[in-house]
Amino acid sequence: MKIYLVSGLGGDHKILEKLKFPEDLEVVNIPWLIPKQSEPFPDYVARMAENIDDKEPFYLLGYSFGGIIVQEIHKLKPADKVVILGSIKSHTEKSIFLKTGEVTKITHFFPKQLFTEKSTEIYAYFRKLLDPKNPKIFNYFTVRDPYYLKWSVEKVADWKSVENPDVIQVMADKDMVFPIKNSKPDYVIKNGTHLFPATKYKEVSLVLQKIFS
Repeated sequence: MKIYLVSGLGGDHKILEKLKFPEDLEVVNIPWLIPKQSEPFPDYVARMAENIDDKEPFYLLGYSFGGIIVQEIHKLKPADKVVILGSIKSHTEKSIFLKTGEVTKITHFFPKQLFTEKSTEIYAYFRKLLDPKNPKIFNYFTVRDPYYLKWSVEKVADWKSVENPDVIQVMADKDMVFPIKNSKPDYVIKNGTHLFPATKYKEVSLVLQKIFS
């Protein structure tokens, strides 16, 4: 059976590459697409879902923003199991920052220039949120198109969805992007930051073995 993976906002497969899945699973990474100008979120999700062959059973796993994406894909192409790492099941689990963005739409007013590699302000902010002690954070985040990054932040802030109780949620207890206090995860990775799939991959792999066995 295939398991389709979607990484975090701006991330490629590197942050998930050390995870170990049961040997009978075929891992397929779905790369991020650059959104079309003013592309509606459902249309973008549908394009991402084109990578999935739903003529046979499959699993979905998403990390961070990828967790939101796989839940939306699941509505179009239902998977046998949906697992989210460092992500949220519904808009009620958002942090205060994201809830503020949802209500005020402030993220829509962020200039695209804020998301360029030369912006030290955004670099410092995301480093603090993701893992302030990890100097190699941005090795994991290679999709740096400014329009894609701005669009994605807007979509995370705007996202609304009712919780699906079948979605399996794995979170870290020191995650500052999606604080665990707002959720009731199925599994908790101790002493993990938002980068826990890369920094706590052994612990996460054990959880994945339980889920998919």
